[in-house]
Amino acid sequence: MSGRKGRMKLVEEVRLLRRGRDWRGRAPAPRSAQPWTKAPPSRAFPTEWARTPLAIAARKVAFDGVLRTVTWSQTRPEIHGAEILDDIKGPVVFVANHASHLDTPLILGSLPVRLRRRVAVAAAADYFFDARWRAVATALTFNAFPIERRGAGGALDLATELLEDGWNLLIYPEGTRSTDGWARRFRMGASLLCREQGVPAVPLVLRGTYRAMPRGGFWVKKGRPVVSVRYGRPLVPEPDETTTAFNARLEDAIGRLWVEHDTDWWTSLHSSDRRRAPRGPEASEWRRKWESTRPQAPSSTHHRVWRRR
Repeated sequence: MSGRKGRMKLVEEVRLLRRGRDWRGRAPAPRSAQPWTKAPPSRAFPTEWARTPLAIAARKVAFDGVLRTVTWSQTRPEIHGAEILDDIKGPVVFVANHASHLDTPLILGSLPVRLRRRVAVAAAADYFFDARWRAVATALTFNAFPIERRGAGGALDLATELLEDGWNLLIYPEGTRSTDGWARRFRMGASLLCREQGVPAVPLVLRGTYRAMPRGGFWVKKGRPVVSVRYGRPLVPEPDETTTAFNARLEDAIGRLWVEHDTDWWTSLHSSDRRRAPRGPEASEWRRKWESTRPQAPSSTHHRVWRRR
């Protein structure tokens, strides 16, 4: 009798397994679980309309009349190396560290009009172009175009087309804003573009923007904090230079500008710490944030850009 019961129990267990359940009668996966399917390829948000004459005219009103005015009134921008921009014809790739949503309006606002009118800004597709209203506003205000930051195929195709059409680009090679005010290692995208297209990279360093409006902030902190942009001389890829080597040279230039901001030009040229300086101290998170949010006093030697050409 016991043998018959055992056989019946075994048959019942087999039936449960055939119905996708275990020996206790429980499903191995929740009912809400869906079978894996390949995600359809994402369609890039079209931004060609943002470079039409009508959109350019609207951007002049939106940026020059509103955003630049607000940025300059809520902060105290100080621009270093503005004379370097006098000899730049374009197309070039502006390469900067990234710590705040203030970075882009500060950079664009510091450029002469002749350059600013021909700058397209690379913006993360999964953040700025995930919702249609945000995509339209970003493309119109900053002449932004989407770029994949997860290494998707064809991520740099549009950037290449823009360079070929004579547009300057603004790219943040870190791929995202800093979480503590210090720079991360550069990804290769900007260096690859410069090397393959034979265009110069213009390194620049932003300081004070993390303190003024850190990640997660929605408005500039009170007191008109000092923020600064420091431009370096354009770097041109050598004919036999690899992307990795040029990327290292770019990081070195950014590091030199970082050290120059804290010391002086002569010291920055001979500093052995310039590759590590933008990464900040090797310390706990709170200490790194504390170091990056130290107030900086205005400097009378800083050249403030107000001219329009």
